[in-house]
Formats: sequence, C-alpha cells, structure tokens
Amino acid sequence: MQIFQESWEITASRKDQIPTHTAVEFVQAYCKTAAIAQQINNCLHEIMFDKALNTAQELDKYRKETGSVKGPLHGLPISLKDQFHVEGYDTTMGYVGWVGTYEDDRNPTKVHKVNSQSVEELLSLGAVLYCKTSLPQTLLLGETVNNIIGTTLNPLRRSWHGYRWLCPDPGKLLWNPLRNVADLFGSTQNPGQDTYASSVGVMGTTIDAVKLVMSSILSTEPWLRDPGVIRMPWNFEMEKSTIARAKPDGSANQDLPFKFGVFWTDGVVGPQPLIRRGLRLLHDLLKSKGHKVVDWNPPSQSTAKEVHAAFLKADGAHDVQKQLQLSGEPLVPLLRNSFQLHYWNSTASEDGQIVDAVIMSVAPYAAVIPGKFYHPAYTECINLMDYSVAVIPVTKADKSIDLFDNDYTPLNEKDKRNRKSYDPEIYDGAPVGLQIVARKHEEEKVWANAKIVDSALKTMG
Repeated sequence: MQIFQESWEITASRKDQIPTHTAVEFVQAYCKTAAIAQQINNCLHEIMFDKALNTAQELDKYRKETGSVKGPLHGLPISLKDQFHVEGYDTTMGYVGWVGTYEDDRNPTKVHKVNSQSVEELLSLGAVLYCKTSLPQTLLLGETVNNIIGTTLNPLRRSWHGYRWLCPDPGKLLWNPLRNVADLFGSTQNPGQDTYASSVGVMGTTIDAVKLVMSSILSTEPWLRDPGVIRMPWNFEMEKSTIARAKPDGSANQDLPFKFGVFWTDGVVGPQPLIRRGLRLLHDLLKSKGHKVVDWNPPSQSTAKEVHAAFLKADGAHDVQKQLQLSGEPLVPLLRNSFQLHYWNSTASEDGQIVDAVIMSVAPYAAVIPGKFYHPAYTECINLMDYSVAVIPVTKADKSIDLFDNDYTPLNEKDKRNRKSYDPEIYDGAPVGLQIVARKHEEEKVWANAKIVDSALKTMG
C-alpha cells in the first residue's frame, strides 16, 4: 500500500510539481503503477521497466551535466500499443504468429533490432517508453481480446472491456500520462490494402498533454524520414485563432461564437440513454455559453459503412488471414461474425456560418460489455472521410436517470439488440466520452475545440 501511495503521489503531480522529481523517480512511479495494473487486469504485452529506468538514468545524467533537458518530452513516461516496434521487444499486433519474429520474418538482423519511426521521434524528444499494451487481434474490434494473453477488461468495472485502460479519464487512477496509439482500422503493417493509412493518435489525462506530444513530434519534421507523413508542422496560428474565439471558461466571444453540430443518431442504432444524456448535456451547456448549436443531419451513415467495409475487405482480408495462418490461431469469436463535404458546406445556408465542429457519439454505448460490440459505424464514417477527431470525457452514467423511455420503439433488429444489452446497474459509473469532429487536416482546430469544451465542462463543478 505504501508503494502504491508513493507512486500515486508522483503520478498525480501537477505540471508545476514535476520539476521537483528526477526522471528516475517519475518513471519508477509509473512502472510500479503499471505493474499493479497488469496484476489486476492483464493489460500488458511487453514490460520494459529495466530499459525505461536505464533511459531515465541517462536523462538525469544529461540534465545534471548540461543543465538542460534533452527535449520537450524529457523524462515523460509513454506507453505504446503493441503495434510499434521497440528495439529488444516483440511486436505482435495481436497475432500469435508474430511472437519472436519481425512480422513473421525471422531474419536475426531484424528481430528485436528495429524501432518504428514514431518510436525514434519520441526517444529523440526525451520520452521514456516503459510498456506496450494489449490490443485486439487485427485491431478491427472495439474489445481487447487476442490469443496471446486473452481478454483485457475495464479497471472501473470488470464487466466492461478495457481497450485502452492504462489511461483512464482525468481524476481517476492515472496509470499513464500519455499513450501513443495507432487507432482502430489503421495498422503499422497491412500490405493487403492501403486505402486507410495508419493514423497515430495520442491519449493523455489532460488536453494540454495531448498537444504537447503532437506538436513535439511534428517539430522533428518526421516527413523527412517517412514519405508517408504529410509535410504539415503544428499550425500554431490555427490553434491560436480558434482559442481566441472563446473565453477561458469556454463561453463565446460575442464577435464570432462557435457553431457546433450535434449528431444525435445515425438512424441505424440509437445511442443508449447515458450517451444521449451526454449529448444533451453538451448541447445545453454550449448554448448557455453563447455558442450556436444546430442539429447535424448528414446523409445516411449506412452508405459510409458499406464503402468502409468494401475498402477493408477489398483483398478478401488476405493480410489478416495470412497472419493468422502463421500459427494456425483462429479468429476471436467476435471477429468471425463526397456527400459529407457537400453537407458540411451547406450548414452555412441559414446564417452564413459553416459548422466548426460536430459533437457525436464514439459508439452507441459507453464501455463495451464483452461480446456486445454491435455497431462501429459512428467511427467508421469518420475514418472514411479522414476527419480530425478529439475524444473527451463528458459525464458518468447514473443508473437512476439513464433509462430508456418505456415507449421507445427500436429502429431495427440491431437497435433492438443494443437496447436489450443495456443494463443501468452494470453501466452505473461508466465514463461517457464523446467525439468532437472537424474536417481533414484540422487537428489543431479540433484540439482547440476540445480544450474549449473541456473548459466549459469544468465550470459545471
């Protein structure tokens, strides 16, 4: 208990307190909490504590000798999903056949000898990599289950899945300050189809931490080393001009309030009550802060879902089958089974102002109950359009108020299953996250919008 308390005090440190700790103290605290997390919830693929502590020692030595830090991420512990290559460790992507190999290549000059480009950038900035977390087999699933370590559940309640549970919402157990993740539907190696390039995302316990890592990585000019990266430094002017349109409490500056669209339902599977309440909460809050809020009713998402699925399966899922055949492992059970542009621009027709960002569900449910991941379309449509997205925690489920109306009529059989799977008792206390969506190449704008919405939420107490 004492070990945990000491580690908790360090991992919960405010930004102004961090300089009082050495890199070794900071990294050691996160290694300890990650070790506890692994024992409780089976969430790690690779434990890199020894290497992390050695790196931290080198960083402390560098700071002592030079009087300066190695980079903007000096001593910052970061975990990775197990799809990034880190020298000395396996990278599996959730495939048994990749264990002990370099993507099934047994060439000794490659196995455990390669860093992914993102890893090189992070290390050059002074970051400390201390573990790699579990992920779904193939990455094409919202539940963390593979044939290597089995299932990872949610730390808040083990009846939920815990896809990225090492980084919970702010105010809870801060196992990890930042996670560098390549998200669902994007993989580091997927030669079978390249319609969707890998997209690396950052998770953190604060909005500012996310910006720090994203802007720092872009400051290294990664496009000079990876031709797949667009030559776009962090646009501080876009960030600044977006932030300037709101006051510190998130309320609108009178000259140009934000115009937010709210996407209530895709018309296929409606959000469960806790998600609907989260949407309503933001709708009412942003209106009270002086912003414009309109309903967002784009063309049917079923079209986007069909196009998305067609791209993913264009090669008959050849790459997925190839990786599974390496070991003979089966698919996990759950895996067995321009129109938007025109609409976005049309939102200026009434008042001359185009919607700045859209607020919508990440999924029609909060934390996924194992075996009940029915409907990924709320993110599939965003992947198809290659939009910029930030996800923030908005509220928590409350079993006393998050209830379906007795007269609710399901939209179809899938929506009926979604309603049937909802249990207020099981979901009670679940964090409700919503996504804020901006257009392509507007990461700075969507980050700024997320910061403004987060600031508005904090005024609620």
